Amino acid sequence: MMRLEAESSDAGKRLDHFLQERLQEYSRSRLQDWIKQGLVRVDGASRTKASSELRGNEIIEVEPVALPPLKAEAEDLPVEILYEDDDLIAVNKPSGLVVHAGAGHHEGTLVNRLVHRFGTLSNVGGDLAPGHRPQARSRDVGSAVSRED
Repeated sequence: MMRLEAESSDAGKRLDHFLQERLQEYSRSRLQDWIKQGLVRVDGASRTKASSELRGNEIIEVEPVALPPLKAEAEDLPVEILYEDDDLIAVNKPSGLVVHAGAGHHEGTLVNRLVHRFGTLSNVGGDLAPGHRPQARSRDVGSAVSRED
């Protein structure tokens, strides 16, 4: 449990902005999630709105929650394969399709689709982005992915 003290000069500040100033090691998005989950208390009362304004001279308690480790999970979604052999897969990646999981994107990525289609990819990118070694060689080929080490 983290305990912070809002001073009189903090009066009128949004709760999420106050937390972002004081807990710079966490993203504002993560802090907002904690607020929504009821993990932030102001003078002992749970606050669930990030936009709540502080009055000043309050005690803010934060119960941080670790994010689960990200790992690419197979998803049965379409992927257009332009070329494949034993070592390489070339795909047509549509504009806007997220390549691998990251902040705010855990599902529907290109890597999720490839893991479903091929079972495994090389571990060059780790658990989060297996096989991810993007090689944009032309405008028509979005990514090239390594199949094996």
